[in-house]
Amino acid sequence: MYCGNCFRDNALVTQLRRMGHHALMVPLYLPFTLDEMDQSEGTPLFFSGLNVYFAQKFNCFKKAPNWLRRLFTAGWLLNRLGNFAGKTRGAQVGDLTLSMMRGETGHQSREIEQLIDWIREHEQPDVVCLSNALIAGLARRLREALGVPVVCLLEGEDAFLDSLPEPQREDTWAELRERVADIDLFIAPTRYYADTMAKRAGIPAAKLEQIHNGINLDGFELSALPDDPPVLGYFARMCPEKGLDTLVEAFIRLRQTGRVPNLKLAVGGGCQPSDKAFVARQKKRLRDAGLLSETVFQPNLDREEKLAFYSGLTVLSVPAGYGEAFGMYVVEAMASGVPVVAPDDASFPELIGQTGAGALCEKGSATALADTLGQLLLDRGRLANCAAAGRQAAAQTYNIERMAESFAARLAKLA
Repeated sequence: MYCGNCFRDNALVTQLRRMGHHALMVPLYLPFTLDEMDQSEGTPLFFSGLNVYFAQKFNCFKKAPNWLRRLFTAGWLLNRLGNFAGKTRGAQVGDLTLSMMRGETGHQSREIEQLIDWIREHEQPDVVCLSNALIAGLARRLREALGVPVVCLLEGEDAFLDSLPEPQREDTWAELRERVADIDLFIAPTRYYADTMAKRAGIPAAKLEQIHNGINLDGFELSALPDDPPVLGYFARMCPEKGLDTLVEAFIRLRQTGRVPNLKLAVGGGCQPSDKAFVARQKKRLRDAGLLSETVFQPNLDREEKLAFYSGLTVLSVPAGYGEAFGMYVVEAMASGVPVVAPDDASFPELIGQTGAGALCEKGSATALADTLGQLLLDRGRLANCAAAGRQAAAQTYNIERMAESFAARLAKLA
């Protein structure tokens, strides 16, 4: 199962180690699925998805023997579970999300103590960093037990929390607002998301920093921006939230109107069992339009395959329908010299509008998306300018070296 935060954290830990820092990456819930070397290798997994679930559903599981709990952390078992279940959706885990946010008073309190015991025995951290605010409930006990500052990265929590059913949605937001006091510093990847979470979670300005996410630029090759035929790309999870259906409709419009008559569509990214019905519906729409043969679907690519995918695109578009906190795919396209078209919403004006790496369009409108894509695809000079601007932004601003340097400097002030 692919996780954008996990990719970010793995790249960050890799670079911090290259810089000479002792950085430890501890997996939670499920083993990582990554496209680079796993920096958590050799570190035990905590908050096993099975243990967390059973602790939530059955009070008696709190007294389960350790041998049984260890069995439920087996990588092979959790990987099978992850492959079967796909990405967790908020509507299915309202009570569990709230319980995790309640930390030491939630059903998973035993898991917190096991994590603390392991850290005490094996590490002497100067600071602990939480991957996202959905696990902010861990901060209070970590600070008390270890006596070190706790930092929390922010990315995408609002969309997940807003997907919870009531009353868990408002209860979890309220609990997060209380837990802000337990965390020394929050780091957001864009100004948009820093402002969003400051307002919604009540994070004081003195506790909030903005540091751009960065990627490892090794291996990215510049696209030749093919035009015979041009290739419209999508690279993200194949799901409604990322707007794949909107892009499919825009592609069909571009072909049927004859505006870009030989345009091809390339769809890549994560596709879990829970996504397959949605993907099948998109393929049917393309088949009914006589365009399925003009489209390729490439799910769950490894790193080399991903790099090759980007290098074959003319333009990328992931018209996400929610407020995207960052969008790693935007920076990956930039690194490949591929212009990006995205909604004029959330983080995209910062990533695309301010850098000149592409074009913005009306959110949620396939007609507006098709119009903007058509204008860009038919203007070779503009395509080249956007490609150059994006590549420069990736090299100067959105690289992992810069992110790690800023991150380490800010943490040094805390420690």
